[in-house]
Amino acid sequence: MFNDASLLKLKFILIITVFGICGCGSMPAYDYSALMASSPRSILVIPPENNSVEVNASYTFISTITEPLAEKGYYVFPVAVIDHFLKENGLPTPAEMNSVPLDKLRQHIGPDAVLYVTINNWGQKYQVIQSKAVVSAQMKLIDARDGSLLWQARAYAEQNSSDSNNNGLAGALIGALVDQIAGSIVDNTFRLSRRANNSAINHSGTGLLDGPYRIQRKLETGRQ
Repeated sequence: MFNDASLLKLKFILIITVFGICGCGSMPAYDYSALMASSPRSILVIPPENNSVEVNASYTFISTITEPLAEKGYYVFPVAVIDHFLKENGLPTPAEMNSVPLDKLRQHIGPDAVLYVTINNWGQKYQVIQSKAVVSAQMKLIDARDGSLLWQARAYAEQNSSDSNNNGLAGALIGALVDQIAGSIVDNTFRLSRRANNSAINHSGTGLLDGPYRIQRKLETGRQ
């Protein structure tokens, strides 16, 4: 039989063990030291490299990236103007645009940091009893002055035809059929791209830190 002291000791050991297990499984905090040391004020977004089969993926994605970056407090070079400028200078495709040396971008455009994006998966995927729209991309923020990595994240969002369907197998089949018919009419990727970008940039713990203009606006408006 355990006395009161033994039971108290056993409880203490169990509590320490549980906290130890939880601690081992926790994710390490994101290292923002490089981003904080660089303190970029302006970001140049290069049209994404597209590894998917959807030809419009790069420009749909880039049309949804300016707003969340600007809301974070950074000056974002107008993406349409940059795209036109690069094309006018002999770089007609995103793949070629991504090959421009940093020193050239810094010399001719003058950003503090450059955001590179690689699209890995994009569009509607049809399966036997459901369809799924997916947007998946990797983004890296690079210091334009020395090429160091300041921040990186995965932008991901998906929507299944069964997400709002509670009618079992028959409902799933109908949902997939409707999505296949409507897929050529309604493109979900723009909305999913916005969701993916907002999630990556504003994610608690791994998202992009607030830029200088967001802090300035907070001070000016008195918001906390």
